[in-house]
Amino acid sequence: MYETLTYEGGVHRSEELKELIEDLGGFILQENVLQMELIINMAVPMEDVDKVKEKAKEILGEITVAPMAGTEIAIVSPTLARHHLPHAACDISEYLRRYGAKDNMIGLARGHGKGTSGISEIEKDLIEEHDIAIFALGSFKDCIIDKSFLYDDIDIPVIVTGSPEIDLEDLPGADAYVSGLGRIPRRLKRGPDIRALKRLVDVVEDQLTILKKDLAQDPPLFPSILVKNEIESQVPAIHEVISPTPVTSQISGLRVKLDYDKYHEVIENVMIDDKKLKDIASVEKSHMYDYILVRLLNESSLV
Repeated sequence: MYETLTYEGGVHRSEELKELIEDLGGFILQENVLQMELIINMAVPMEDVDKVKEKAKEILGEITVAPMAGTEIAIVSPTLARHHLPHAACDISEYLRRYGAKDNMIGLARGHGKGTSGISEIEKDLIEEHDIAIFALGSFKDCIIDKSFLYDDIDIPVIVTGSPEIDLEDLPGADAYVSGLGRIPRRLKRGPDIRALKRLVDVVEDQLTILKKDLAQDPPLFPSILVKNEIESQVPAIHEVISPTPVTSQISGLRVKLDYDKYHEVIENVMIDDKKLKDIASVEKSHMYDYILVRLLNESSLV
């Protein structure tokens, strides 16, 4: 089992930390350099977390647990229009990234007004390519309740946000509801806003914990972070991708940001120990820019 961590510190002597992670059998999930500051999302064996913390302290950096690292979250808004998308959905996205999440903003094509809002099958399929979906809705209780059809048959965990207090039983299909995050025409910088964002973080982490516990009952043959590492080392084209996180880890899969038609056979033939990836996973075309979606098969399905 691996623990996901975030390192924040200076670039100086950071190579020592990277070498330690490699020596311990861990993986770097994402690395960002902001001037002279470095942020690394990593996964290391549970028993070696203290060693990583000691090294970070030695090089004057800080380690925090990042349960969302190695996950991909969809933040869904009824439309991309200004009265739906900013500012709450954008601030939710930015805030979750502080905790290691890789999130994608998705605006539905038909969402202007509760009487005309809708969701297509392709949009549902795109949302279900993620680990968790957060539906960022508005400020009116009856409107939020009436829009439960947007997510009531989505198979991944769904978290709904809105301004008023609403009982979860009034939102069929939702796994959790977080109030205090409605349509707000300003940045979420005030005390109540920050407290609502922190509640959302707690709820997301709870849902991820449930997913990971369920996965532990019947895990894939190889963890996604190991598969990510092998793809990055065996497919040179990955290093030419300019998008952030060219190989994005999920709880039980990956998104590879290469064109499916051109590269899917290359990805299918990546070797994981003595097996080809196509033997332990399904390799599909994503609805996002025709990327490659890798869904790792559980051990029971490989018997």
